[in-house]
Amino acid sequence: MVLLWLVLVPLIGGILSLLSDRRPQACRWIAMAATCIDLLLTVALWIGAPVRQSRWLYELDYNWIPQFGIRFHLAMDGLSLALVLLTFFLGLMAVLASWTEIQERVGFFHFNLLWILAGIIGVFLAVDLFLFYLFWELMLVPMYFLIGIWGHGRKIYAAIKFFIFTQLSGLLMLAAIVTLAIIHQQSRGAYSFDYESLLNTPLSQGTARLLMLGFFAAFAVKLPAFPFHTWLPDAHSEAPTAGSVILAGLLLKTGAYGFIRFVLPLFPGPAYEFAPLMMTLGVIGVLYGAFMATAQHDLKRLVAYTSVSHMGFVLIGVFAGNQTALTGAFLQMISHGISTGALFILAGALQQRMHTREIGQMGGLWSTMPALSGAGMFFVMASVGLPALGDFVGEFLVLLGAYRAHVGVTVLATLGIIAATLYGLKITRQVFQGPNRHNWRLPDLAAREWVIVAPMMLGLLWLGLHPQPFINMFQQLSERPQSVAALQIERR
Repeated sequence: MVLLWLVLVPLIGGILSLLSDRRPQACRWIAMAATCIDLLLTVALWIGAPVRQSRWLYELDYNWIPQFGIRFHLAMDGLSLALVLLTFFLGLMAVLASWTEIQERVGFFHFNLLWILAGIIGVFLAVDLFLFYLFWELMLVPMYFLIGIWGHGRKIYAAIKFFIFTQLSGLLMLAAIVTLAIIHQQSRGAYSFDYESLLNTPLSQGTARLLMLGFFAAFAVKLPAFPFHTWLPDAHSEAPTAGSVILAGLLLKTGAYGFIRFVLPLFPGPAYEFAPLMMTLGVIGVLYGAFMATAQHDLKRLVAYTSVSHMGFVLIGVFAGNQTALTGAFLQMISHGISTGALFILAGALQQRMHTREIGQMGGLWSTMPALSGAGMFFVMASVGLPALGDFVGEFLVLLGAYRAHVGVTVLATLGIIAATLYGLKITRQVFQGPNRHNWRLPDLAAREWVIVAPMMLGLLWLGLHPQPFINMFQQLSERPQSVAALQIERR
């Protein structure tokens, strides 16, 4: 039942926050308590994880709509455990980051924030595809409200664009899910949306290709893969700080998770056929995102384009077809969530203090905010792949594995790491270093902000210096041949 409580706690916390809307401080404490409870529950699941004797570490399975083979089926393995842990960690950071930023409709804000977290957790735990789609859609509406109500600038435009991209691609996935269930009924005599049952559904080559493209559309938009990324810079730029953290740190990971959990195991043949194209899109995303980031003048927009570059590495690692690259993609997902989430938190802190995101209006901040500037440089170095930090390990393993699959892609992706230094140097030089031309006199990191920044720094150092616990966690997935698409592709 713990898996069910992981979903119920943020749902209940969101409702309590909404009911406490007239007491803003109570709303904040309720949201923090909900995320802390689930974070502690997840840590307890990790510490007490049983020796793997079956497919899942933890499982909850109830009959829901039996005439259509729909079950309330939640399950957790190493992959989902790590992503659930990341979700509640970043969820807590998002609550703390919005503590003073959000002053209007505070209860409704935290209601939406917690319900987004519940939807994300459901996506990572659901192994019934009908249930998975319900949670997939649950993420959409609260994020629309977060951007559209508490965002900045062109917030309505950004919210509508995010909604249209996500909704249309999600409908394509729904069509593919329903078609897959119908084919299963025709071949097995009963409807089923269960993941394990659908793994064994016989598909013709042409049908498998079409169904894979339906799933691909939804996951590529969420990742986002080039050229489906255009909603991302607008959504990130206009979202409140907590919205940007959830978008970059968690929503993008649902797309990568979908590729690993569903696309590759369900459609290994088409995945093998399309792997060169997917890796090509990945390397284009790596280079395009890095160079576009370098050209930005808006700090949040710059950080947004770095996500396009980093998630390009994830796409390469997923489709490289070997376990090394797949493990690298997994570590890159975790590290990117922390490093980019931290950059958005610091960008939000600067915007609160300076009331601008324009890089040209900044400069010389080290002289007035040395702690914030030092933290900013730390996370910038993590983002560009400095050794001993988490992003480096993920990118290194992706490139090491990708070299076995396609040398040309690997070489071009390596150039993306070099290009990343350009935007890293731009942030360092134009935001934190140089003369303080505008004579800024600004408060440095407060105690609450230190509580946010310090654990995120330690997390990246842990991933960079001792990634083995997370690799072992991922092995809970990868040791099962029937679940490892990379091994399936290799065998073909």
